[in-house]
Amino acid sequence: MTDLLNYLHDVFVIKFDAWVVLGFVAQGFFTMRFVVQWIASERARRSVIPVAFWFFSIGGGALLLIYALYRRDPVFIAGQALGLVVYVRNLYFIIANRRQAAAEP
Repeated sequence: MTDLLNYLHDVFVIKFDAWVVLGFVAQGFFTMRFVVQWIASERARRSVIPVAFWFFSIGGGALLLIYALYRRDPVFIAGQALGLVVYVRNLYFIIANRRQAAAEP
């Protein structure tokens, strides 16, 4: 039990700094994207991915990429960087489709 308490103290007290706060904020963005998607799907009674999902994805992905770069974790860096490409591309498609729909008579 003492080892567990020492571990938790080390992780959550001693190593707590602004970077850890950034990591938690970033994780909060990722959590919110799923909450937004879940609420939208429940309301529509079908699977829905609202635009806010992609904005939270970009926000969380960018912050987690910064955090991963600071931590120098190559797996985390690659995962977040590639994910950002997908999130931005999906948002681009949404914006382009809306512009095209607005331009049509």
